[in-house]
Amino acid sequence: MTVQQPINDTPHETMGLVTSRDGTPIGYRQIGRGPGVVLLHGALQCAENLMDLARALADRFTVYVPDRRGRGRSGPHGPAYGIARECEDVEALLAATGAANVFGLSSGALVALQATQRLPAIRRVALYEPPLSIGGSVPQSWVARYEREVAAGRLGSAFITIMKGLQVSPMFAALPRVLLTPLMGPLLAADARNLKPGATSIKALIPTMHFDIGLAAELEGTLDRFSDVRSEALLLAGSKSPAYLLRTIDALEATIPRSRRIDFPDLDHLGADNTGRPKIVATELAAFFCADTPKTFTQPAASWPPDLSRQDDELTR
Repeated sequence: MTVQQPINDTPHETMGLVTSRDGTPIGYRQIGRGPGVVLLHGALQCAENLMDLARALADRFTVYVPDRRGRGRSGPHGPAYGIARECEDVEALLAATGAANVFGLSSGALVALQATQRLPAIRRVALYEPPLSIGGSVPQSWVARYEREVAAGRLGSAFITIMKGLQVSPMFAALPRVLLTPLMGPLLAADARNLKPGATSIKALIPTMHFDIGLAAELEGTLDRFSDVRSEALLLAGSKSPAYLLRTIDALEATIPRSRRIDFPDLDHLGADNTGRPKIVATELAAFFCADTPKTFTQPAASWPPDLSRQDDELTR
């Protein structure tokens, strides 16, 4: 079931809800008009992080940006969480919207990659630096410390551990922990104060990293299986990203038959995020997803006005 309603009384951006195979509600944002594109955010992110990218694509596409499990209006991860549940969530959204194009950033790209292998509805997939570990290439030595800090409620320290462990932030890499630790309280408080409607705070996102770590561990050593991916694939990378992520892009380029690669000078791992340069990424995505697109397009029927009583039923399942 799909339920839609405007965000902040803006008719061009709406919220929707679909139900995944295990009954979990998956909330998403929708903007634009044209062929459908699904954007999957990464770890420590929510749908809001990719909305600038969505808006940059909205003049040519209907863009759907779900909150992955544990965020926003989507349900919890659940006891049987893993890559299969994530693929089922994507499947539910594709079935409800008719979208056939998928973009994923970081762990969202892991989900997109696996979903492309499992779901024939995906025609084209764009992957921005999925942390697919090849021979232990993705750093894991920090994970035990992170888990201890989260268990102790030391979320600021846990965030520092993530950033230092994954090597995706030059600032966190350069500064010693003793200088970073006293900054985290004010930074997390400022993030919570400035939170946009529908977004999830960094403080609430820090514990969800546990589940993204699990996805990376589950897909460790699975590179060869993607040699049978038949969808067209666009591999995206930033020149300032860590070497282990670029190594994965190299390996996927050599493995996925119908793939091509674009490297963005001066972009890092968050190039597609609101804090990066999403318009540059959107230009390449639009060219990729538009290739051979039929000139006529019929917008999927929307459920409007929303049946709010049914929406409440979905959220309380």
